[in-house]
Amino acid sequence: MASHRKSRPAGTRVAGIRTPALATAALTSVALLSQTANASPSTDDKPSLEEVEKKVDDLYRQAESATEKYNAAKEKTAKQRKRVDTLLDDVAQRTQKLNEAREELGRSAAAQYRTGASAPDTATFLLADTPQDYFDQSQLMGRMTDRQKESVDEYVTQQSATMEKRKEATESLETLTESQSDLQNAKTTVQQKLSDARELLSKLTAEEKARLAAIEKRKQEEAARKAAELARQQAEAERQRQEAEQQQQQENTEQPPADSGTSDSSSSDSSYATKAEKTLAFARSQIGKPYVWGATGPDSYDCSGLTQAAWKAAGVDIPRVTYDQVNAGTTVPLSSAQPGDLIFFYDDVTHVGVYIGNGMMIHAPKPGAYVREESIYYDGESSIHSVVRPA
Repeated sequence: MASHRKSRPAGTRVAGIRTPALATAALTSVALLSQTANASPSTDDKPSLEEVEKKVDDLYRQAESATEKYNAAKEKTAKQRKRVDTLLDDVAQRTQKLNEAREELGRSAAAQYRTGASAPDTATFLLADTPQDYFDQSQLMGRMTDRQKESVDEYVTQQSATMEKRKEATESLETLTESQSDLQNAKTTVQQKLSDARELLSKLTAEEKARLAAIEKRKQEEAARKAAELARQQAEAERQRQEAEQQQQQENTEQPPADSGTSDSSSSDSSYATKAEKTLAFARSQIGKPYVWGATGPDSYDCSGLTQAAWKAAGVDIPRVTYDQVNAGTTVPLSSAQPGDLIFFYDDVTHVGVYIGNGMMIHAPKPGAYVREESIYYDGESSIHSVVRPA
């Protein structure tokens, strides 16, 4: 998993992400862990299994954040490369026109030489370092024919435009180089975080892995409980809304109907529901496909790649990265979330899923996992950032 972060000290919680300790410290923790299976820190400061699990989760979160930066850098690089190619094509065309203008002046000079008329004027122009050097000799300009003056004007115009475009192309090439550097740095960061996480897990014994699975199961059970609670709240809110509509309809039967805009609102809701249905149908068809950072389908996805592809299936284009997707729609309260809405996570907005109702979503969770249905509380209630309705 687009586009924004300053470096932060390790070991602190910043912008909703629990920043892990340095990789060397993590590896040291694993070495200590291999000597104990206790879930709680012992008197000699050996890490608990929960602490190791937290380190692994943190590394995956950091990899996910770096993925979004990679996606943003990749998108920026592609746009910049396209711009550079366009500018270079433009420079080539202008250079050709400049050469044609120079050749026209050469032909004029040759014709003057053959007739013996004003040959030094054009020859002086062609030998001058710049057009301005030539025009500084203003007495020569007076002896030029109208045809010659037009040729000189065309040459000067083409030379000025070509030089400007060359400058612009050079600046764009420098920006492209910077974008490519950012892209490589983001890629390296992702790879390093994933390597660190795999290294941590590889040091665990079979018993410790089983206990980690038990910890994860408890987290899932709590997430499912929270999802069920939200589903009950939304169902109650919907019941109250329907009762209010019925009451309004009864009141409307006793008086002439008024244009309250309800019809437009109902039409808008119906249109969104239709698009959301297509979005969810696509998302469900991707379940089981692997998470691959930077992937946009069709065989694998990262989180924002999946949400972009899902809404595109409904005919709605949304940006590539989470940082931009969060601004591509209307923010709504979690209690009012509807199927199709995008659920964003963490204060630095580095994860996203598609809401399917009843406190559940479809998302591409993290490296090593697969697209799946899961509670929106999968990483705790505090991890939820916002809900956005794209269309």
